[in-house]
Amino acid sequence: MLRVELRDRIAVLTLDRPGQLNAIGSGTVEQLTHALGDLRHDDDVRALVVTGAGRAFSAGADLGEIESFTAPGQFRAFVGRLTEAFALLEDFPKPSVAAVHGFAFGGGLELALACDLRVAERGARLGLPEMKLGVLPGAGGTQRLPRLVPAAIAKQMILTGEPIGAERAHALGLVNELAEPGGALKAAEELAARLAAGAPLALAAGKRLIDYGLGMDLEAAIAYERETVSVLFSTEDRAEGLKAFRERRPGDFRGV
Repeated sequence: MLRVELRDRIAVLTLDRPGQLNAIGSGTVEQLTHALGDLRHDDDVRALVVTGAGRAFSAGADLGEIESFTAPGQFRAFVGRLTEAFALLEDFPKPSVAAVHGFAFGGGLELALACDLRVAERGARLGLPEMKLGVLPGAGGTQRLPRLVPAAIAKQMILTGEPIGAERAHALGLVNELAEPGGALKAAEELAARLAAGAPLALAAGKRLIDYGLGMDLEAAIAYERETVSVLFSTEDRAEGLKAFRERRPGDFRGV
């Protein structure tokens, strides 16, 4: 249900239920949680790519499993596990890139929103259609989307349940890069490789500064930045970066 492949310094996580359009059920959530735990401590992995097998990124949460629930508590528990897995991805110390093709709907889009960056093929569609089912996104969609696009756009997508195309998502800043049909995974891997070339400690710190700083007032966030950069100054990677710059070569960063 979740395939993990290591390619150089990149881990590619593939939702692998193409017959179900990569619907995300409890099994996939459990595997994702375990994979993130293992990869977090793997020093050979510097970046993640998340994608889907077959003709779509993901159709969202597994409706078949949800329909089998007989009590509200079961649904609450399912959404809790989903939310926790996506939070692990968002807080992952290494940068992540979603490679979207076909469509990313509901929980599938929420998974992509939990990644740091998104690449999408032209013609792909992204949406949160839960309103059409009489509910709302429950795994971070109502909170992460308006942090990435204007609130009015997020409200339109969530309250109508209507998707937008990859081209518009790119214009809005929801998608970082557009790829030609069939090229999302390759483009995402190329972007991840550029990220993986960075200093691991600085990459992790940069993610924290941006994510946590958005929840602070500006003065506190700048103070947090100053302290973080001061700590990075004493690392071996910082010394290697300066040496590599002077020698006009890529840095050989080791995360120390």
